[in-house]
Amino acid sequence: MTTRKQPVFREATRADLEKIVRLLADDVLGSTRESPEVNEHYEKAFATIDADPHNRLIVADVDGDVIATLQLTYIPGLTYMGSSRAQIEGVRVAGDLRGRGVGHAMLRWAIEEARAMGCRVVQLTSDRQRPDAIRFYQKVGFRPSHMGLRYTLQELD
Repeated sequence: MTTRKQPVFREATRADLEKIVRLLADDVLGSTRESPEVNEHYEKAFATIDADPHNRLIVADVDGDVIATLQLTYIPGLTYMGSSRAQIEGVRVAGDLRGRGVGHAMLRWAIEEARAMGCRVVQLTSDRQRPDAIRFYQKVGFRPSHMGLRYTLQELD
């Protein structure tokens, strides 16, 4: 039996964008709101994230193969006596690798990165239509605490 190497967590590059977009679309909800192909919206978003020192687009890489992704954003704030918080978004693991510890390792890595940046809180949201994801986040140690609300401004073409 071949043992898969442990992933390396690193900053995404433009060359990773196609694989990241496919990961985002490979999901029950993602398939309804993401394009499986890179388009100008993804290109612009990647450039914006890449240029912003408070945003990091992370991939899990095994021998050049992108198998997972997340976005980690550092948010300075006045609450908690002027502490920063980290927001985790867009967590995806390749479908054939879910349940094998990749997501858990990636989230633990992101939590440690947030700690190293002096963040006091790490937060994320998950759609209620993703009960498996919510159970997974709770296994990692995230706890329900707030009720999230959203106001959609516009739909993309």
